[in-house]
Amino acid sequence: MAVRRLSRKKDATSSPEKQEAQDLKAAASVGGHIIAWADDWEVSGATDPMTRPGLGPWLRGEMGQYSGIVGPSVDRIGRNQRCVLNTAHLIHRQKKLLVTDGHDGPWNLDDSADEVRLSIDSLGAQMEHRAMQKRNRDGAVTARSMGKPNNAPSYGFQYVRLVPMGRVDHVELHEGAAETARDVANRLLADETGKITPYTEAARLTRAGVLSPSDHMAVMYGREPEGIPWSAKSLIYVLTNEASLGYLTHQGRPVLDERTGQPVRLCEGLWDRPTRDRLVEKCKPVNPQAPTEPRAPKGTRLGSKLGTCGNCGHGVTVGSRGKDGASYRCTGRAKGVKGSEGCAPAPSIKLSMADELITEWFLSQYGSGEIVEKVWDPGSGHGSRIAELKADRARLRADRMAGLYDDEDDAEWYQAQYTRIGKELKDLRALPDRPAGMRMVPTGKTVAQAWAEAPDDAARRELLATYDVRFTLFPQGAKERLTITGMDMYAVALAA
Repeated sequence: MAVRRLSRKKDATSSPEKQEAQDLKAAASVGGHIIAWADDWEVSGATDPMTRPGLGPWLRGEMGQYSGIVGPSVDRIGRNQRCVLNTAHLIHRQKKLLVTDGHDGPWNLDDSADEVRLSIDSLGAQMEHRAMQKRNRDGAVTARSMGKPNNAPSYGFQYVRLVPMGRVDHVELHEGAAETARDVANRLLADETGKITPYTEAARLTRAGVLSPSDHMAVMYGREPEGIPWSAKSLIYVLTNEASLGYLTHQGRPVLDERTGQPVRLCEGLWDRPTRDRLVEKCKPVNPQAPTEPRAPKGTRLGSKLGTCGNCGHGVTVGSRGKDGASYRCTGRAKGVKGSEGCAPAPSIKLSMADELITEWFLSQYGSGEIVEKVWDPGSGHGSRIAELKADRARLRADRMAGLYDDEDDAEWYQAQYTRIGKELKDLRALPDRPAGMRMVPTGKTVAQAWAEAPDDAARRELLATYDVRFTLFPQGAKERLTITGMDMYAVALAA
């Protein structure tokens, strides 16, 4: 069984092809042949071989019988001396072979000279790894001091290099990812129904096939996407982290320019600070004290969370059992919900029938109306700059309270920066300002057109929520099976 490993698959000095040739040569030198490849790409050499996704299952005895492992070199087995020696002794106890290119024959841990050489080689690999880590840390510190990015770009941004694999020349918005982030932000800010949340947006983006941040990053750097779905946590981070303002960040905080004390800006942001602050509020839980509070529906059912039972008032759910297939039904009595004890017979209606009735009613009431879209208007920009300056001043105050700028030279710099910020704030406040806020923009599209163009029933459900559409379900035999209401409390009874 052959081992190949790379911390970064683009590392040309230890390419997969080169390692493959070394493995084949080493196996042939002991008269063996390779039955499988344990490949660990994008895996650090400091990772314990027992836990690596490619090699680990073989070492743990989960992949069947094999005579030993062959590697291109000791550092491909691992770059931690203890892990390499533990792996070697494990293989030795199992009476298997450990072979690496450049070593004459299998490693023999019963031979003190071979054991010492393996220990020295693994120590050399560890020391080289430590030296690389220090160079990377020093490089990151130097880059930050120069106002240059050193980590991966935040979602919505991309690095521009003048030559392949060269230094980053500048940062700019990534057209597709920036459009996705701004669309999500606008949808969240415009929503007043509570039906559009980071959770529903993560589900919508996954359904639409939009690459998640990790898959987007993989494609940007020439790797295959893994099909990782969007999560609400990653989406909230994209919307609320300060890197979205175009700042250079470190450990989640903006890097400050040593001369001015202001955040280092790499390029224009996805939005301005007031927008980001509103997104932070939008992404907070509605009621943190109620962890069981029901979330907005993430599925594609048209009537999810829109129906109530006409008998007991319990919310109607979607069921898939029975001869009629999927249906809307009340399960309050079956679940022992208080107040639903007398809900008999529990109402139920075929889902396709109810969806057809809801669609017909909705389009008849609102279909000819024009869609007026809410969009976020950042205003004149003075408010955004004022917000940034206030944040800078608050940061300076916090640092001063923490004991910074106590030296005479630092105190003089602090006072100069604080005075400059105060003067700029005074000048901006004297200018006429158009405040940021939501604006209503006609789209020239009717509700019926938007309904027809919607990609799925989840998008159509958002339209229903916009017009406050609800339905009440009654049992079979009732005078009215389905009662639908909407905006202006207009109601109509439909017989099913």
